[in-house]
Amino acid sequence: MFNSNTAYSFNRRHLMACAAKSLLGVTCLELAQHSNTEAASETASGKAKHVIYLYMNGGMSHLDTFDPKPGTDSQGETGVTQTRIPSVSISDKLPRLAYLSNELAIVRSLTTETGAHEQGKYLMHTSYKVLNSIRHPGLGAWASHVLGKDNKNLPTNVLVGSAAGHPGAGFLPAALAPVPISNAAKGLENTQTPTYLQDGQFERRLGLARQFDASFRADYDSLLIDAYDQTYREATRLMNSADLKAFDIASEPENVREFYGDNAFGQGCLLARRLVEAGVRFIEVEFGGWDHHQDIFQKCPEMTANLDTACGALIRDLQSKGMLKEVLVVIATEFGRTPKVNENAGRDHHPAVFSGVLCGAGIRGGQVYGQSDASGTSVEESPVYPEDFNATIAAAMGLPIQQEFFAPNNRPFRICNNGEPIRELLS
Repeated sequence: MFNSNTAYSFNRRHLMACAAKSLLGVTCLELAQHSNTEAASETASGKAKHVIYLYMNGGMSHLDTFDPKPGTDSQGETGVTQTRIPSVSISDKLPRLAYLSNELAIVRSLTTETGAHEQGKYLMHTSYKVLNSIRHPGLGAWASHVLGKDNKNLPTNVLVGSAAGHPGAGFLPAALAPVPISNAAKGLENTQTPTYLQDGQFERRLGLARQFDASFRADYDSLLIDAYDQTYREATRLMNSADLKAFDIASEPENVREFYGDNAFGQGCLLARRLVEAGVRFIEVEFGGWDHHQDIFQKCPEMTANLDTACGALIRDLQSKGMLKEVLVVIATEFGRTPKVNENAGRDHHPAVFSGVLCGAGIRGGQVYGQSDASGTSVEESPVYPEDFNATIAAAMGLPIQQEFFAPNNRPFRICNNGEPIRELLS
């Protein structure tokens, strides 16, 4: 539980992490760990030990992906293909996912009132609306806080792609924010001892830092120094760890890299598979560019095909390695697109109804949950709010969604803001 004392410790940890990054040359490795033993004891039954969260940044069109309306004015030029779920079709640019549909739970009744990108993305990640007074944690930070590390040498929370607008750790310790990987092909950068340091110089600098620390111990809170030292130890341990190879997708065979797709998102999904294999708990792979106000029928098909190639490869790969029973794969976005095609041959923001997909650990696949109306304009059956969608993910992970956590300002919050898991989807 949080209180005013922990609020102070969060600020100290952030200071320590920043200092460690500056001295060690390690980028964004905020690895100080803060655990909640009582909360973790409530989560042992979660089937999803890891989550790969595929975020379609910009507002993916439900009509041109997972909720087409063939034979209506809403459909436009997008073709459809039959899935293995009876009477359910999706975009014809998603043939791999259509084949794998027995593993998928397609949610067609997501809805929100938030039609702006920044606010919608924040709500989808945190289950809360944007407030000026506080920043809420993302699910990856919550999972790291409650469940702790699976691999002591690696971060628990990683973001592959753009970190712009991501809520990070919110009011939780800054060390729980996702470690950003801007380019999957380059992996985790700045983790090697600088070449300008000769043999032994790096260790001597660490020793000098410890000597400076010693003068503080007599006058200041020893917890500050202990945590500061711990940040150094974790960062240097990662730098010297064989587990760093998990970030190197170049070590994968060429045919595997091609299987995922020769693009940033495909290679990000390959990196995500390697990271969950190594014990990273929560990986988000961001796929931007879905804000199709213009020329949607020229631009969307290639993006949808890349989504299909990468996500289809990821699911097949996890299946073949026996990992899908412990890994939950999520496809999410901030809102859908208008059924009416605008004068620029595009679709505008449409938060009233959109789609998401869940697959893998803790999820009963081979079904569609909820329904939009005949034109894809509004929810007709079983509305699902972002907090409900997130609560379903959290429940699959075994997170304590009914437990209250207290922010530094002593306000109580729940992990998914009182969202209700979709019980029909949980296995």
